[in-house]
Amino acid sequence: MPMQKINKLLIGTNNKGKLREIKSLLPKSIKIHSISEFNLKSPVENGKTFKENSLIKSKYFSKKTGLICLADDSGLEIDFLDKSPGIYSARWGGKQGDFGKAIRRVYKELNKKDKNWKNKKIKARFICVLSIYYLNKKMACVLGKVEGYISDEPKGKNGFGYDPIFIPLKKSKTFGQMKPAEKYKMDHRYQAFKKIRKFL
Repeated sequence: MPMQKINKLLIGTNNKGKLREIKSLLPKSIKIHSISEFNLKSPVENGKTFKENSLIKSKYFSKKTGLICLADDSGLEIDFLDKSPGIYSARWGGKQGDFGKAIRRVYKELNKKDKNWKNKKIKARFICVLSIYYLNKKMACVLGKVEGYISDEPKGKNGFGYDPIFIPLKKSKTFGQMKPAEKYKMDHRYQAFKKIRKFL
């Protein structure tokens, strides 16, 4: 069944950094709405995977507003920490979503596991699942990821979240040190967008 062209889209996030990045990746012809216009709180994300949580958000916000909703669930997996923080990436920042706190926790957990972790390459990846829902109908759900490793200290003031401690493979700079245009061409959200574009 051919899909109608989407001309209005709600972005299901309260995270300003995510909203900015998603907007930059979407076709300019689409009118973007944010959930702040509707004064909506985020739903309880009680899924066990990025996919489940992404779908919880896109379905919830679509039903609340009657708009087609694109939602993202994303996070950082660190192999050395048994893939933590994973789906709890935002929650490591506490109620205020303080990623300075979340980053300190990453280093604390790495130190607990191995005092000499800085001498090793700590493999990690960013994962993003994007889903589109319209009322009760799932229209799309895709996964994007970017592999890399953990920097031995936070570097750079750009980006948001864990960007200052993540160095993508074959690069020497963290996402936090990159200009947004450079980061947006390779990160997990971009990888997911490449797959979801055909639905837009």
